[in-house]
Amino acid sequence: MDNFRFQALAMAMSRQKIRVETVGQRISEYFGCNVFNEEAMRKFLSAEAYLSIRNSIETGSKIERSIADQVAASMQAWAISKGATHFTHWFQPLTGSTAEKHDTFFMLTGSKGIESFSGDALVQQESDASSFPSGGIRSTFEARGYTAWDPSSPAFIMEIDSGKTLCIPTIFVSYNGEALDYKAPLLKSIHMLSSAALNVCHYFDKHVNRVYPTLGWEQEYFLLDEALFYARPDLLATGRTLIGHASARGHQLDFHYFGSIPERIYACMLELEYESFKLGIPLKTRHNEVAPGQFECAPIFEEMNLSVDHNQLFMDLLERIAIRHKLRVLLHEKPFMGINGSGKHCNWSLATDTGRNLLAPGTTPRKNLLFLTFFINIIKAVHEYADLLMASCASAGNEYRLGSNEAPPPIISVFIGSHLTRVLDEIEERVHKGAIDEGTDIRMEIHKMIPDLMKDNTDRNRTSPFAFTGNKFELRIAGASTNCALPMTVLNTIVGNQLRLFKEEVDSLREETEEKKDAAILQVLKRYIDESKKVLFEGDNYSEEWKEEAKKRGLSNLATAPEALDMLASKKYRAVFTANEVLSVKELNARYDILLEQYNQRFQTESRILEDIILNQVLPAALQYQKRMAETLLSLQQLGMKREAESQQALFTKLSEHIMALKEETIQMAEEAKSLDALSPRERAEAYSRRIRSRFEKIRHHADRLELLVDDALWPLPKYRELLFIR
Repeated sequence: MDNFRFQALAMAMSRQKIRVETVGQRISEYFGCNVFNEEAMRKFLSAEAYLSIRNSIETGSKIERSIADQVAASMQAWAISKGATHFTHWFQPLTGSTAEKHDTFFMLTGSKGIESFSGDALVQQESDASSFPSGGIRSTFEARGYTAWDPSSPAFIMEIDSGKTLCIPTIFVSYNGEALDYKAPLLKSIHMLSSAALNVCHYFDKHVNRVYPTLGWEQEYFLLDEALFYARPDLLATGRTLIGHASARGHQLDFHYFGSIPERIYACMLELEYESFKLGIPLKTRHNEVAPGQFECAPIFEEMNLSVDHNQLFMDLLERIAIRHKLRVLLHEKPFMGINGSGKHCNWSLATDTGRNLLAPGTTPRKNLLFLTFFINIIKAVHEYADLLMASCASAGNEYRLGSNEAPPPIISVFIGSHLTRVLDEIEERVHKGAIDEGTDIRMEIHKMIPDLMKDNTDRNRTSPFAFTGNKFELRIAGASTNCALPMTVLNTIVGNQLRLFKEEVDSLREETEEKKDAAILQVLKRYIDESKKVLFEGDNYSEEWKEEAKKRGLSNLATAPEALDMLASKKYRAVFTANEVLSVKELNARYDILLEQYNQRFQTESRILEDIILNQVLPAALQYQKRMAETLLSLQQLGMKREAESQQALFTKLSEHIMALKEETIQMAEEAKSLDALSPRERAEAYSRRIRSRFEKIRHHADRLELLVDDALWPLPKYRELLFIR
């Protein structure tokens, strides 16, 4: 009873919650106190510098060098007043996480020192790019990369223990200017979408000067005791359990969902929220999720670039604060087999500088035609580029989650509800070519139907990959560990591209036929409705019937990540990025290569750690128990206890069969995995997805059967019932 598992269990069961000391104030009194926000900028910047930054944020204009020097000096003064001694350019390389290199403000001047921070240091830094994924953009010997300041995302102070560091959000590019990160393409896609949406908006409202995408993410995650985490080599190395028999109780009866938050977890959440609020992350909700040990939080909607930064920052905070509470966070999409996985729902919408949500129904016929124009164009964009949207969420972890009756399948469809379906049908029926004066009447009919939509009388469809939920679209296929910049870059690009084409078509129709504006808009929208019907689906996306129906409709079912990632190499899908100057062919090639390599590395790591666990922990425990059973069987036979001996013999035979099969399958998997090195990255990914993953399942089957047969006192790994329920 003294193996590592039982030591870990003893530690986990003796834990006490950590008392969290907060300032005892209202959140509004300390929210954003560690952010160089509007209040801080007004206090520390000159009027000239403040206006320059505001103009840069709103229009994307360049900040002059003299202004950059002023901003740097003011930012330094603010940071030092907060106790910061160092600064860093905080960026998001193609690893999926964040990166930073800290430099001190301190400089020697003769025999003394001063604190200094120049405009040059603020605007641009040189970083060693040699160890970051580049997908062939740069040669191994060319180490130079650059981080460049993003003024649209405010600087902040990161507190770690007693240290405080000024973090400056930046993009990360190669020596030749190619994007080596997720932020640079995101910013380009936001700019492109904003421009296209503004042009369409001006059909309806000339007072709008800016349109921007908003994002509200919902982050799911698991928490478990760190002692149990360290006793599981698979969790430590891969973030998921590679073996483990289902607990007698999982999430049946939904005891955990929205239940009372365990005290130890609650203490961790309190500290997490406190630190998040100080960094300006506007967390709004927290609750238990469906699976035991699973939780979720979500913020108030924000401008997309800032929201993406906040999600990356939040995941970093979550990791560090969990450790302080002797917990470990699991962001893998499927850490436990048979248990609900973790996603990151991305709620996406468009807003204007006049305060309007373009996906919220309005109070006048004109506003509702504006709403429907954007609504229908978004559906059309998803119809045209559904596979690209799937590719943006494809990963090894998400491959285990999608389509598991807990998350949408990898068949992209759009749910809009019965009410809006009737509205679109009404437009189709009533719009006829040449009916120039019909636009006003149709607007009135549409307007009569829209108020019922405001009552939100259509139930949400949790099985839909892309669902309209009242005043936004919810992308539900993104995985919990995903940097949501990638799917948001794709969504921005395809919608922006569609809006650009829409305006060209409407303008062309008006020139050719002298149609009135509203009539031309409705005629184009009518055609889009007809062309996009096959992607609309109101039913159960989990059902086998839908898979068959989707196949008849010609919708893709990209069940594996390699299949989905191939869309990044498609000529059609590449064109939407290059034509809109969001990503170049070289940058797309790099991302395709990097994502494939990450997929392969994940499976390679899993195969190696699985081999290690089976050969060095599971089989020794099983063989030890087999030896004990053999001794017991011999004793029973010697005592003439025939019935007992026969029963023991049956168990012994079953145990031996699983031991032999497990050893054989593990050895074959190891040999097969080694043979993959000679294949191309794409061939290797296919082999991992089809062959090695199948081996994983066979090995797991035998290991999990042994877990049921081997004496509990000998089993070396914490079991599901311990991982999921011990708090």
